[in-house]
Amino acid sequence: MTTTRILILLLCFSAYFTQAKEADDFEIIKSRVVNELLKTDIDDTRVEKITQAMNEDGSFGGINYEDLSRTAGFPQRYHTYNLVYLAKAYQGESSDYYQDQALKETITQGLKYWVDNDFFGDNWHNNQISTPTNLVNLMLLIGDEFPQDLVDKAQPIIGRAHMNASGARPSGDRIVIAGILAKNLLFIGDKERFDEIIRLIEGEVKFSTGSRGMQHDYSFHHRVDRVNNTTSYGYGKYANAFGEWSYYVANTKYAFSRERINHLVDYYLDGIYKQMVYGIYTDVSVKNRSIANQYDFKPASTLEIERLLLSTDYRKEELEEIMKLRKGEVEPSQSFSKFFWQTEHFVFQRPNFYTTVRMYSTRNQNMEVPYNGPGKTTHHRADGTNYLMLTGDEYHDIWPVYDWQKVSGTTIMQKPKLYGPEDIRKEGLRDFVGAVTDGLYGAVAFDFKSPHDMLEAKKSWFFFDEEYICLGTDISSDPNLPVSTTINQVLLRSDVTVLQADTTQQLPQGDRLLEDVKWVHQDKIGYIFPEQTSVHLSNQVEKGRWSDITDQKNVSEEVVSKEVFTLWIDHGNEPENESYAYIVVPDVAVPELEQSGDNNRQIKIIANTSKVQAVKSNKLDICQAAFYQGGEIEITDDLKVSLESQGMVMLQLQGNRITQITVADPSRKLRKALLTVSGIYNAEGRNFVAHPNSDQNTTLLIVDLPQGVYAGKSVTIEL
Repeated sequence: MTTTRILILLLCFSAYFTQAKEADDFEIIKSRVVNELLKTDIDDTRVEKITQAMNEDGSFGGINYEDLSRTAGFPQRYHTYNLVYLAKAYQGESSDYYQDQALKETITQGLKYWVDNDFFGDNWHNNQISTPTNLVNLMLLIGDEFPQDLVDKAQPIIGRAHMNASGARPSGDRIVIAGILAKNLLFIGDKERFDEIIRLIEGEVKFSTGSRGMQHDYSFHHRVDRVNNTTSYGYGKYANAFGEWSYYVANTKYAFSRERINHLVDYYLDGIYKQMVYGIYTDVSVKNRSIANQYDFKPASTLEIERLLLSTDYRKEELEEIMKLRKGEVEPSQSFSKFFWQTEHFVFQRPNFYTTVRMYSTRNQNMEVPYNGPGKTTHHRADGTNYLMLTGDEYHDIWPVYDWQKVSGTTIMQKPKLYGPEDIRKEGLRDFVGAVTDGLYGAVAFDFKSPHDMLEAKKSWFFFDEEYICLGTDISSDPNLPVSTTINQVLLRSDVTVLQADTTQQLPQGDRLLEDVKWVHQDKIGYIFPEQTSVHLSNQVEKGRWSDITDQKNVSEEVVSKEVFTLWIDHGNEPENESYAYIVVPDVAVPELEQSGDNNRQIKIIANTSKVQAVKSNKLDICQAAFYQGGEIEITDDLKVSLESQGMVMLQLQGNRITQITVADPSRKLRKALLTVSGIYNAEGRNFVAHPNSDQNTTLLIVDLPQGVYAGKSVTIEL
């Protein structure tokens, strides 16, 4: 045999084995997808009920096939859900219906009814995602046993999930639609196009700041409204869909790069999990229109983490910690502060509490449109909303009885009724909206002008280890209507105790105005007033209906009753330059409040004016300030800080010496911050310069501020 012939044979063998390996990889991925579908626990009783509900023509009794409107919720989808469930029983060895030929005929009849009628909903999502998902899953499970004409008729319906579809825009839905297409390519055996779609899915994990997708702060925008969708579209669709496919293609020629998977890990840990209560439970402050939907309160699944750990060991300990938390194997231990500057959402966690502030500015909008009906009462849910959670379920399913003009943390003009759903989504009217944080502590400032009402207010929050301080000033409104700042509206979980005019008492249920209040306690949370204040307090049963907060059809109209605690400050009608101050103390008992309430827990309010709001924690030796315009604050007799322009600062102190300064520009207009501080500091760093002035015993600090996609982020310097 000649050398040339040997070489040709070797090349042929190499090509053969390469093709065989590709075929093996393709079949491995297909089997993984099918095995994932078959993990569903099948209830044979349910199978029996589904089959008994089928009519002779292949339709199911109890499904409204006529109403295809957006608000109907596409009830027709239950038809294809039923077919997939029956197919899982047919292929599931643990089911009594395994390989049952009568069941196969039932499924076939049901598929025939669907493809003959081809139900097309008014909502694109049903046509491009819901129906194609169910039909492609059906094909993967049992498609090889269907008559060829049914398979052929189903293909154009599945094919509505394609990369030029209207819903395949860059965001969570793009990966989902690509995944449906990839599954169909597995079914029909198109390896070349499958590789193309897998590469497309891989390429979706990237920063897309300024447009749809993952932002540089690890928040997520599903639409161009720049509304926070991190734990909705950015979690269940975008991140989990990518994670699912990274699992399917792992250790094959189609595997995603380690770089992309690690980028996803960063997004989970620094974006999604930091906007979940302890990384375990849903944070209601991130919800938009879905607030109107009931859901089960339970820890999030560990599945996405298990899948990630199959592909990477990057930040493994942090991922495993979240998994243990969700399984109840460990208690929360993390302390952090984070501001999502692209989304204007602030989160603050300690091992015993989790709290947030949600805002909006000229750079983004406040809330989703109530697409398809839900969320028609959400006008004010970004107006400086401040939810506080110790266990995570403090607000669970409170929404049908909720007073939507007394949203926790907000200052709202109390109208006879809310405006219509078409007036929910609004552009912000002020640009000084932001936070300063060093990753452990932080403060938030909101120069608020309501796009709904003729109302203005300057609101700020200052966060420390054991408490946070809420300040409001410059509260003004033109219409002759009352304005209220709601401290909290939450489920009533305990007796309500108040210290009023030096007398401590437990309140019976009811609704009343209380004068000269020093503090209030409910459900392990204390609310302290530095100066005795008149407050309204309601602790009673409230009633409502889920159908009151959505325009969706087929929603329960049954009256729901829940015990609710609401605490608010009434600023009166047409307030002018009104203000408030209160301290929130999580995880505290009444005896502790009785001991510490009078000294305000070593908190000093330095300023609460239209120019500056500032607070100092004497215990931590930390001062935080929001300058709405250039000015000066006096922290002690020997320590002053001035800012040349508007901005925010946080100082870590040792006596009258500053050891660390954190600076931020909520307006996003400045390239540098100029601060003058008492004392001489001979320091210079990568992003700042110090200019001591011995004659005046001061130092001018010139700090470079983040620009571009990082504008609004804080910068910390050590002195």
